[in-house]
Amino acid sequence: MYARRDVLRAGATLGLLAATPWLHAATPAALLTRKVPSTGEALPVIGAGTSGSFEVPAGSAAYQQLKAVLKAFFEGGGRVIDTSPNYGGADSILGQLLEEGGWHQQCFIATKIAADSPADARAQWADSLRRLRTDKVDLLQIHNLRDWQTQLPYARELKQQGKTRYVGITHYLNSGHDQVARIVRDEPLDFIQINYSVNAPDAARELLPLCQDKGVAVLINRAFDDGRLFARVKDQALPGWAAEMGIGSWAQLFLKFAISHPAVTTVIPATGRPDRQLDQLKAGQGPMLTQAQQQALIKQFA
Repeated sequence: MYARRDVLRAGATLGLLAATPWLHAATPAALLTRKVPSTGEALPVIGAGTSGSFEVPAGSAAYQQLKAVLKAFFEGGGRVIDTSPNYGGADSILGQLLEEGGWHQQCFIATKIAADSPADARAQWADSLRRLRTDKVDLLQIHNLRDWQTQLPYARELKQQGKTRYVGITHYLNSGHDQVARIVRDEPLDFIQINYSVNAPDAARELLPLCQDKGVAVLINRAFDDGRLFARVKDQALPGWAAEMGIGSWAQLFLKFAISHPAVTTVIPATGRPDRQLDQLKAGQGPMLTQAQQQALIKQFA
């Protein structure tokens, strides 16, 4: 259920969009892209997630607001959207919005298998296609390594059938990095998805360099540590060097940190607000952070 304040905020944001056409009409600078090592396909470094933000009722004020979010995302050069059958109906909402907006062809759809048996995986996959309103996806990932020994071969079968172009695995905790690294060493993968942020930079020690060596693309989740980073910087000014680089918000800085590692292909922050979507896209423009700047942030948020 949505609180009255959430509905009012959604309505207020839509009103702002109507009153400020520049939110739609501005011509953005091109987003930086990175190549998927297994194919050379270039993907924008700023993508989007759906966990939480897309778990809304169809037709609600929040749903209408998501239309504006996706409009800003695609007009700003975004392509990669990550979802899962475990995200409380988010994949169904995404599929409906993509169909209504005519955005299926623009979208690089990344979804997941989260099942414990071959039969469950087959049923879940069929349901995912129905909910996403498509007959194929771009990336199929094994969610949090769940039954990966069974499900990764199934994902490869679907790739051979042309139902997905890429396969990968995901995790969202530092504690999963060692197992992800073992799989990267032993199994051919197109992608992994892991957490990486200014306050959780462990992946840079071994896992990200390993992906570079093995030619595996990397999606980054939890770049904001599920929003906790914003609480830590409330009422704090950006570092002077960040402002001098043209970084305009803490969100941009946190995302810029993530994509400044050369192994990272795309970071996938979730938002249900068009203004925040526009802000996040700006992180994919301009220069990357230097090693010294990255280390300064890690020290600040340790």
